[in-house]
Amino acid sequence: MHIEVLGPLRVVADGRTVGVGGVRSRALLTRLALEAGRTVPTRTLVESVWPEDVPAHPDAALHSLVARLRRALPESALLAGSAGYRLDVPAETVDAVRFERLAAEGRRALGAGRHGAAQELLTEALGLWRGEPLADVAHLPFAAVVAVRLDELRLTATEDRIEAVLSGSSPERALLSVELNQLIAAHPLRERLRGLLIRALIANGRQAEALSAYEEYRSVLATQLGTDPGPELRELHIRILRGDTECSHVRGNLRAPLTSFVGRETDRRQVGRQFIDNRLVTLVGPGGVGKTRLATATGAELDIPVWLVELAPVIRPEGVPRAVVAALGLRDSADATSRLVETLANRAAAIILDGCERVVGAAAQLASELLGRCPRLRILATSREPLGITGEVLFAVAPLEAGPAAQLFTDRARAVRPDFVPSDDVDRVCRRLDCLPLAIELAAVRLRSMSIETLAVRLDDRFRLLTGGSRTAPPRHRTLRAVVEWSWDLLTDIERAAAEQAATFPGSFCGEAAEYVGLTADTLHALVDKSLLEYAGDRYRMLDTVREFGVEQLTTTGRLATARNAHAAYFLELAERAEPYLRGSGQLSWLTRLDAERDNMNVALAFAVDDENTDTAVRLGAALGQFWTVHGDHAEATEKLCEVLSMPGSAPAEARLRAIAAYLLNATFAGSLGAAAATVERPDARGEPITAFICALLDLATGQTAEGLATLEPHLDHPDPWTRGMLWFARSLLDSAAGRADNGRIAISAAVEGFRGCGERWALSLSLMSLASTLITAGDTAPALTMLDEAVLLSRELGIHDGQQAWLAMVRIDAGDIDTARKQLTEVLTRGAAPREITLARISLADLARHDDDLAEAQRHLGYVADITDRPERALYAAGAGYLAAATGDFTAATRYLREARDIAVDLPDMPMLAHVAVGMADLAHRRGEPDRASEILGVAHALRGGPNSGNPDVARLAVALRGYRDDYERGCGLDPATALAKVQAY
Repeated sequence: MHIEVLGPLRVVADGRTVGVGGVRSRALLTRLALEAGRTVPTRTLVESVWPEDVPAHPDAALHSLVARLRRALPESALLAGSAGYRLDVPAETVDAVRFERLAAEGRRALGAGRHGAAQELLTEALGLWRGEPLADVAHLPFAAVVAVRLDELRLTATEDRIEAVLSGSSPERALLSVELNQLIAAHPLRERLRGLLIRALIANGRQAEALSAYEEYRSVLATQLGTDPGPELRELHIRILRGDTECSHVRGNLRAPLTSFVGRETDRRQVGRQFIDNRLVTLVGPGGVGKTRLATATGAELDIPVWLVELAPVIRPEGVPRAVVAALGLRDSADATSRLVETLANRAAAIILDGCERVVGAAAQLASELLGRCPRLRILATSREPLGITGEVLFAVAPLEAGPAAQLFTDRARAVRPDFVPSDDVDRVCRRLDCLPLAIELAAVRLRSMSIETLAVRLDDRFRLLTGGSRTAPPRHRTLRAVVEWSWDLLTDIERAAAEQAATFPGSFCGEAAEYVGLTADTLHALVDKSLLEYAGDRYRMLDTVREFGVEQLTTTGRLATARNAHAAYFLELAERAEPYLRGSGQLSWLTRLDAERDNMNVALAFAVDDENTDTAVRLGAALGQFWTVHGDHAEATEKLCEVLSMPGSAPAEARLRAIAAYLLNATFAGSLGAAAATVERPDARGEPITAFICALLDLATGQTAEGLATLEPHLDHPDPWTRGMLWFARSLLDSAAGRADNGRIAISAAVEGFRGCGERWALSLSLMSLASTLITAGDTAPALTMLDEAVLLSRELGIHDGQQAWLAMVRIDAGDIDTARKQLTEVLTRGAAPREITLARISLADLARHDDDLAEAQRHLGYVADITDRPERALYAAGAGYLAAATGDFTAATRYLREARDIAVDLPDMPMLAHVAVGMADLAHRRGEPDRASEILGVAHALRGGPNSGNPDVARLAVALRGYRDDYERGCGLDPATALAKVQAY
């Protein structure tokens, strides 16, 4: 619905005019429309509609009037509230509101020198008028007040539109004098109209008429008011007499660009909007980020003269105003600033001060002076640090986003190699170069003599590689090294040392870390101001290009080792401070803290390893073990801890034991416990609980489950709940490997109790999932599903998705909860999960498709993950491929895949996986026409897992098909774990 009050009232709904009869109904609608979307109090409405003859029962009268109006309007357009009534439409659907918004935007565009845009906006605004405002209710007091205000806004908007036409290049300028004379006839004392008429006459070469128009106005003022024209009009009169008028319309000195403007359209619009409301905007950012190009592109959009002043060659402060004088083509003067003020005092113009950082003080002083004395002047500055004066608005120019960066590289590459075809290496090159436009352009030029693949590799020596920029570019932009050196040379000695120390941080870093390594708040502020550091979200970050330069400087001065040691010392202290909290209720907040420092932690460990600092490396590995475990970085953690533990040299015994425990635990989850155990020397099992835990995992790796259980036994009543939980968890692994399902259920229940007691979310979630799995195997699904729901909530609190949702869905499949499982697995694919979780989801979805007899869909899912190599996931894939091959009748392939899965499961060892493989073997035997053998192997699966797992679709299907072979099944169920294992291995 649209409501028009800038003329006779008109309501349009669904493309048709709605009739609103009765003066009071029209008055009510008009009053509500003026505040569309807001509740108007009942009393206000009564006073507006009945200003004199108020009804005896005003509320009832208003209610009746509202009812009549509602019948005319679309349903629900007029709503009642406790305090009054509201016209429930967007404010912009009322023409008066839209007019005011467009007029204000047009005025801002006019002030920013965007005359074309201003003319369009103001023309649209004035086009909304159809007559006198609020014409139907003009006799009512509320309407009279609003009408006066709207009439004044209309006249101001008309003046603004004429100003925009005069200041731009529209052919309409030739017709303005007629319109202005008509307006002056209606408003003879309005000085702005007189000034616009004089300027319109000048613009059309009619100076004599312009002088006559001034004399006429001066005479009118003297006769009627006894005053003279204002100072601006008098100044214009003097300039006409001198012949110094704006009719020449000098356009400035901006040159047409030689290359495309890529990836900055949004920035250009934002800078343009800032320039509407502010007369000084400074583009700040690191060298090579594209400040100059953005500034000139913004300037090219303006409809006023724009001059680009390059300050990079200027060395002395007094050279700044002289550079501006030269750029404007003015005669040199002893007082260059005064000469500029004289030229620009009353002219609408813009100056781009480019590259202010070397003479920032002088640039700031000149900008302040010119803006204060030239009210129609605007300045757009570019600098690696702010000018720091009143009225300055900063716009931080960031590196390009990945997409535009790749587009820029491709565009520039095709300029030197027209046949260039972009590949993934383009994205890699752009990321390595921080998506800095200048660096990207320098790199693209290199494709004249090398491939994109070679370029990507050689970026390790980016400063030597990226040379040979445009011969017409400023010297500071011809090589990547020159770009950074330009900024580096502007630093004080203290700032330079701070920048070099900051270069040891590979990612972002917090204020506490900065303070620890000796960076003060003042130096950090200075480096941010000079665009060598970025600051966002309470963290600092140095671009990789700048960071590599800083590391190069540290290497040259021989201070690299000292700087790295300071970095590693802080993150060792932080990791050791955090580690106890990761085992309790503080886990959530400390995980968040360490997440932000992950890159720094990894580099600190790498520093320690490279420097052969065994003490720091082992302590840091021990402190980060729990962090890596909780995050599911099991393979990476195993690799790092193996490297740390193999280092020669001494380290605290307690830290070494904790590192070994984390190493073996992560290897267990990564499916490489056997290989890891072979590298660990067995400690004295009679020592502390941690040595018992280590020995238990070593025994798990070698299949000596009885020895492992005996080692754990003395420590299972440990008073610390987390330690107790971990020991019981280790015992559950041993019980599972030994085929002692009932004992394993007891052990994992005790682990749940321990972890719940200390508030450790991750281990509690893992233990709940394990306990749920054992209950489902035993056929007790109701409590198991409740546990799974709790595990999901805990995982979501932690923000960890390392296969957990897919794993939970797999457990739900065993429970027979197929619909929920399918939904969870589909969510994994749609939310962009981690690769491991997607792999698990694909394998499980393939199983579900196979259960639905959609073998093509099953093959499609497995095809996505056929090249998986991680052992636990590879075992699952091979088992799934074996099931599918059997279903398609390819028994040879089925046998091959199932044996592959079996061998991995035996080596891990993973009894639940081995039981899953055994079910596949039973299915294969059944399809081959060997029901007795199939039934026995199905029983073997029962023996291996310690329960029937009757909710699993494959188990349920086979149980029905083989129900006539119960004796064979019971024979398999009755086998001890070793014999059951031998049965599967013999298949």
